[in-house]
This record gives sequence, C-alpha cells and structure tokens, in this order.
Amino acid sequence: MPRILLLTGFEPFGGERRNPSWEVARGLDRRAIGGLEVRAVRLPVTMGPATRRLRETIVRLAPGAVLGLGQAGGRPALSLERVAINLFSNDEAGGGRTREVITGGPDAYFTRLPLTPMLDALKREGIPAALSLSAGAFVCNAVMYAGLHALRRRPSIPAGFIHLPYETSQAARHRSTPSMSLDLMARAVELAIRAIAARRRA
Repeated sequence: MPRILLLTGFEPFGGERRNPSWEVARGLDRRAIGGLEVRAVRLPVTMGPATRRLRETIVRLAPGAVLGLGQAGGRPALSLERVAINLFSNDEAGGGRTREVITGGPDAYFTRLPLTPMLDALKREGIPAALSLSAGAFVCNAVMYAGLHALRRRPSIPAGFIHLPYETSQAARHRSTPSMSLDLMARAVELAIRAIAARRRA
C-alpha cells in the first residue's frame, strides 16, 4: 500500500478568486506518484486555524511525507524554501505586529526536502525554479514551521514548502507581473513529489 504524502494548499486571499496552491493540490489529490498517495488539504489564510488544521491532519493521516504549497505573487519562478522561522507577522509584507509561531519553539527549522534533486528535475524540464532562503513571515512560513515542528520527533519524514508564482489568469489583473500556467505548476509539483519519493526509497 502506498504511503501518504500530505499536500497542502491555501484558499484564495487578497481579493483573488483562485489560489494556485490549492488548485494544484486538489488536482493531484488521490493520485499515486512515485509510490506515494497524495492527499490534499486546503488551509485557511489565518495562522492559528491553518497550523491547527495541519497538525490535526498530520496526526490523523500519519503521512510519510509532507509538502506545503503557497502563493508568492510577483516571484518569477517556483521557490523551494530552505528555512522556516519561528516568527509570524500579521502583515503579509512583514511589517506588522509579530509573535512566535510556536511559543518557546526553536528559532528556525531547515527543510527536509531533497532540494537539489528537486531543482535538477525541474530544470531538466525547463521549469523556472530557484532555491529560496526565506519563506517570509506570514502564513506560508508559519505552516512550514508548524509542520516541521509537528514532525520533530520523526526526522526521517521529508517535509517542506514550495512557493508558486501567480497563475496566468491572475497575472492578467496585475500589470508586468510574472506568472506560470496552472498545468506547468502542477507538472512541477509532480516532479517534486517524485524526487521526494525517490529519496524515501534510497
């Protein structure tokens, strides 16, 4: 029986009608990829409810891998996040009031995803992607941090986060903004999952 990969995306926010992170996640839901069965979960764009739902789902599904997806409008490529920090700002730009994601938790967690194989697989197919040193300080970072914290006693489970650009239809409403088709983003996430599955089998 294939192990479960928990794939999370977010509901729309900021006046958008769609969020590519959830559109990609739900499109891959229940698919078997590289021996992993994808289970997609939609998260609210609110720190407390989002991190609670993530923790509850990890307990319920006991996944063999966790991959979070979020939108970073304005970025020209997929961003493979390296670090999540124990800091949350109620302002997406990071200038609002701040507090810890997990009270008394470590300052930061590093991703457990196989970033180099993932990046290599994306580049082989000509999909724009890059490593990122910061997942920001908003809900995406909080979800990445909370997921890694929930799995802190299970260090063999791959877990991490990828930011996606605007989807093409969104970019039409934002002048001079980079974007990517939903199909290409879905293909990119599938390749990332295959790299995760290969690392688990190694």
